[in-house]
Amino acid sequence: MMNKVALITGATRGIGRSIAIQLGKSGYIVVVNGTKQVLIDEVVREIRQAGGEALGYAANVADSVAVTAMVGEVIARYGRIEVLIANAGIVQDQKCQRMTDEQWKNVLDVHLNGTYYCIQRVLPHMRETGGDILLMTSAAGLAGSVGQVNYSAAKAGILGMMWTLAAELKRDQIRVNAISPAALTDMTRPIIDHLKEKHASRNEPLPDFWRIGDAEAIASFVTALLRESDADLTGEIFAVNGSKVTKWEKPAPAFSESSIEAFFAAWHRQKGTE
Repeated sequence: MMNKVALITGATRGIGRSIAIQLGKSGYIVVVNGTKQVLIDEVVREIRQAGGEALGYAANVADSVAVTAMVGEVIARYGRIEVLIANAGIVQDQKCQRMTDEQWKNVLDVHLNGTYYCIQRVLPHMRETGGDILLMTSAAGLAGSVGQVNYSAAKAGILGMMWTLAAELKRDQIRVNAISPAALTDMTRPIIDHLKEKHASRNEPLPDFWRIGDAEAIASFVTALLRESDADLTGEIFAVNGSKVTKWEKPAPAFSESSIEAFFAAWHRQKGTE
């Protein structure tokens, strides 16, 4: 059986890099995407030195033309793409009132538009073979995050994309899942360092929520998930922190009433304010 081709966006640092290297060691042909050629070359070289096969391609996923060209080159080289891991991301944090239109647009362009462009260009080729699409969400997309309205909106949007495509593509043997990773990376380290300082100044322990694992743990989960062959393993959200994996459920109604008055009465009962 031929080795599967895996296209990984944002694969030059952090989680994406760890996934690329681990899949390379696991027998996948890895397409390493990033925006800086020198960093792409480093990851490709590491995969090849470990005995794997890799191809590098510099492209900004927020540029639909660049994504089209990238997918076209991969298909020209290998004829197929069985795995897409949409990992590319940026942060430009700011409270909503002070956020610029550019900060809003930049983050949505990379996370949300970039994810869509990659999926849409890969699909015609993946439909021939079936495969896996893994999307990166975040705790910010699941529950919100103060100072990250752009990032939270993008990551929540990715969940809507995931649920829709999981249903839409199941008949084509394409699984679509989302991962909410917790790992110490270049992107998260400034946040963790700030929180450590803040809690230390108050003589408080760092909350367990912020005691996070490493990128290699995320890569191990991804490798294991891709190895699972159950066609029903689709449309799911997996939060991964070190060796701990939590499955999140799709939102469901909490309660309903037959009239507006009854609804707000039930609301106050639930809050204990009646």
